[in-house]
Amino acid sequence: MGLCLSRNSTVKKRPTSRRLTNQSAAAVSGGAVNGSNRWSRNRSTKRDDSLIQERALAAAILFQQQLQNGRGGGGAVPFDRSTSLRYPNSNSKKNQPLPRSSSSRARSLTDPLLQPHQLVSNQELKVDDLETNHFVLVHGGGFGAWCWYKTIALLEEAGFKVTAVDLTGSGIHSFDTNSIASLSQYVQPLTDFLEKLADGEKVILVGHDFGGACISFAMELYSFKVSKAVFVAAAMLTSGQSALDIFSQKTDSNDLMRQSQIFIYANGNDKPPTAIDLDKSLLRDLLFNHSPAKDVALASVSMRPIPFSPVLEKLCLSDSKYGSVRRFYIETAEDNAIPIALQQSMISNNPPERVFHLKGADHSPFFSKPQALHRLLVEISTIQST
Repeated sequence: MGLCLSRNSTVKKRPTSRRLTNQSAAAVSGGAVNGSNRWSRNRSTKRDDSLIQERALAAAILFQQQLQNGRGGGGAVPFDRSTSLRYPNSNSKKNQPLPRSSSSRARSLTDPLLQPHQLVSNQELKVDDLETNHFVLVHGGGFGAWCWYKTIALLEEAGFKVTAVDLTGSGIHSFDTNSIASLSQYVQPLTDFLEKLADGEKVILVGHDFGGACISFAMELYSFKVSKAVFVAAAMLTSGQSALDIFSQKTDSNDLMRQSQIFIYANGNDKPPTAIDLDKSLLRDLLFNHSPAKDVALASVSMRPIPFSPVLEKLCLSDSKYGSVRRFYIETAEDNAIPIALQQSMISNNPPERVFHLKGADHSPFFSKPQALHRLLVEISTIQST
């Protein structure tokens, strides 16, 4: 597949970095949006003791409900003590044009447990009967496969096969981010994986943040190997668009994003940036405003710079390939990096089959709402063709 725009690699020099105050240059980084005034979110502190209390309360409520339903009888009460709980296959959604589904979960910043009425047995979900039970998780800009650790555990416990990919220069991939000259180079670990799939084998692609552009690229090349595509707070482009085009749509000031960006100039200050880093002191406000402190700490030592060239590339997406894959979008309501208004604008311009809405989720729902995100992914895996 050819790209509408490609960039040539340049000779690498010792990287330099500086903050850029020019608004046009500060339009993008790992799901960055230049221009939104939606930054008046208050952070809530999260402590281990409150988490334990929430879990104990949920267990007590479940125990009491079962007793009231006549299940106690002085005998043992069945109770799944795992903190990684499974979800039912929900078929209650009505078929409507671009239906929007909201998580029915009680709002909890730590998302520790399902409500008692949502606790179910694994036996209610038969993954072997699905078109595919294989999820491929694609991280966003600056992240790595590590960010999916909760989602991986939950899906595997439910019986799914899960692959989380480190894109070039991300996670534990050793390539120098500043030397990435194209989107195809950046996405190569994903396309290599899809290329090696057995004939007839399909997967569900899940892309977060800039990973949405990455899975779109892969869908155009390997549409016959993709059963469904799920965009989680992600860049969902139309043909001829780049991620930069999407994230620079807003004209209002986005002070938090601009303050967070640190542009790296590996080829010299007189050349375009080669990568973008994010100020670690602002990560919580920007990406993890509802995420547990331990996950923010993990991200602060694991995130890497975002390659700049792939963000500039315009995708060529065809109806016969990219357009043949069933697409689903998961909105994150409390997102400070890709605000909900921008998410809905992408949905309106490039409508997917169905839209889901995660209440109380920040830009990183795999941290802030892992159980609710898991439930939606499982639900999407069960949606049959109409």
